[in-house]
Amino acid sequence: MSEETAVFAKKPELSLAQHRFALLNSAPEQRQEHAQALIEGIKADKMVAFYKKLVAENALAEDAALAKELEAASKAELATLDKNIEEAKEEHGELEQNESSIHRAVFLAQIGSEEKAQAEYEEILNRPTTTLNQKLDIVFGKLRLSMFYDRPHQVLKELERARELIDRGGDWDRRNRLKAYECVWRTSQRQFKEASELFIDCLSTYASPELMSLTDFVCHGALACAAVLPRGDLKKKVIDAPEVVEVIHHIPNVEHLMRALFDCRYADFFRALAGVETDHLKVSRYLFAHRRFYTREMRIRAYAQHLESYLSLTIKSMAEAFGVSEEFIDKELARFIAAGRLHCVIDKVGGIVETNRPDTKNEQYQATIKQGDLLLNRVQKLSGIISV
Repeated sequence: MSEETAVFAKKPELSLAQHRFALLNSAPEQRQEHAQALIEGIKADKMVAFYKKLVAENALAEDAALAKELEAASKAELATLDKNIEEAKEEHGELEQNESSIHRAVFLAQIGSEEKAQAEYEEILNRPTTTLNQKLDIVFGKLRLSMFYDRPHQVLKELERARELIDRGGDWDRRNRLKAYECVWRTSQRQFKEASELFIDCLSTYASPELMSLTDFVCHGALACAAVLPRGDLKKKVIDAPEVVEVIHHIPNVEHLMRALFDCRYADFFRALAGVETDHLKVSRYLFAHRRFYTREMRIRAYAQHLESYLSLTIKSMAEAFGVSEEFIDKELARFIAAGRLHCVIDKVGGIVETNRPDTKNEQYQATIKQGDLLLNRVQKLSGIISV
């Protein structure tokens, strides 16, 4: 795919899907800003089909004049693209024909004709004359379109297809871009461990502004890492990473969350977590569905980290450390202990929390016995084969 086509193929704009989500879920005083951004994007990309969908959802008010203008502009553009395809068939080779066809499919994706765009992408993908790089860019186009309209099964299909094509000879740029796309998608599916590994792997070479800005990418990746990385790794691989340091001041709540957790400043951690929920989790279309899960898991992580330092401590001192009431801590700990998420017991009479760590030595002993049995079985099978 030519450089011009590759730039053009980065449609539809995923930022518009975020504005649509924010328009439907944000506070009333913020909706005008997102509605204005949507209108500007719709006009710029002649998004007639997308505009009609937003009107049907009651996200935007119907404007007959705008709809007519978009319809005329999109029809004129499609006529030009059809003409280019015919000229490519008559005057050029198969590579140029594919390029022209890709332009048309991308334009259908751009204006919001999801089903038609997916169908045309698929038809070009199955042509025997389509090159490997063209196939990869088509799959990225299908992936973006599926992410734009939040089609999880289709996203998984395209991610798998992209991996297969890259394994057959994809270049470094497309390989790295795939990691970024998959990182964001894994985050949206609550797969924070996998997302954190991908984030760390591609952070230093991130070059996918069509997916999201570096700041937004750091925000999503850092939140995933904060939920799963060991304390030392969080500091070394995320907090002190040059790419994170460069942009983290634009997302202060995320920075305060990670630093407070690492420094064991739990009252500051709780305040930062509340800010993260308000400013990021509730407004991100990738994280909105997991906002309660995320805040719960981060509280459990902070409680467990604090309890690791003590054999016992008073409920009062723990409440003071987290900047909350004793009643709140008592209720939180009781809930998480009952769920098996925290290893401690509460002495209500004495007002004390006693840690009750699992017997890791016994667990390691049982694992060693199990692995030893497996090894003996394999040795016996191998000796039988050798004897034969």
